[in-house]
Amino acid sequence: MKLLKDGKPVTDDWVHLDDADPAPAAGGVIVSLDRWRAERDALLKRGQVGIRLKSNEAPAEIRDDLGHFGVIALEFPVYRDGRAFSYARLLRERFGYKGELRAVGNVLFDQLAFMHRCGFDAFEVQKDPDADRFAKALTAFSVRYQRAADDAQTALELRHKARRNVAQEGR
Repeated sequence: MKLLKDGKPVTDDWVHLDDADPAPAAGGVIVSLDRWRAERDALLKRGQVGIRLKSNEAPAEIRDDLGHFGVIALEFPVYRDGRAFSYARLLRERFGYKGELRAVGNVLFDQLAFMHRCGFDAFEVQKDPDADRFAKALTAFSVRYQRAADDAQTALELRHKARRNVAQEGR
């Protein structure tokens, strides 16, 4: 498994812990929502903590704790389950989460650019060993047709801006 961040392969400094796994003495850990609920106080004492939400676990369940998480990993269990797209936008736009938002699970090349537009800034790539291909996907599209969490201007906004510039030059 490779981690892509800012369009480049990077070393993953975080450890995913299953609910029964003992926590390492140091370093960042990513835990399930169940483990967070059961061990919240102990996890807060260690400092670096992240959380992994399954597709049926809405971010509203952790809204009050967002400031504690260095990483929020949203799971894509299968390609046809897109709830994590909505959760990413919710975390970025409505809840104001500024930390690392990581796509995990069935992360597909065809969906990478849209994942990024929804607010993901890190991607765990499992099925495709060519991380460079995934990194290039982030810049594959130069025009966007709808708004997203990335605040890129849409094609319509760019068109209106160009018309205003032409009108101002004609004065």
